[in-house]
Amino acid sequence: MGEVRPMPSFGDLFTDLRGEDRTMRVSYHPDRGAVVVSLWSGTLCRGSFRMPVDDVRRLTTLLTGIEASVAGPSVAPAGDGPAAGAAVAVEAALPEPAVDQTGDVSGTTHRAALPILPAPRVA
Repeated sequence: MGEVRPMPSFGDLFTDLRGEDRTMRVSYHPDRGAVVVSLWSGTLCRGSFRMPVDDVRRLTTLLTGIEASVAGPSVAPAGDGPAAGAAVAVEAALPEPAVDQTGDVSGTTHRAALPILPAPRVA
């Protein structure tokens, strides 16, 4: 994966629900204008994604919308008060995701099972 550098001062570490020493590191690199999301298995980096800082707001908006939908009715109490439409307002504020149309792919896939190869035996 390249040179492993220490975690920058601005970042966080998240553990995977599946456990097994899987983690996700999110770090901000102002010198590169990037946020790096990397997936780790113990001390081994399995993959990384460099996101331009300009895309952080879009990701934050998505995560905020997910959080609001998980919170459900507790976010928007019943009634006519100002908080009554809070969940609806957050949902309405989410932009529609852009869809890149690459052509009609319906009916063009043919799925076939790959042959099962015997596993090599080691003595």
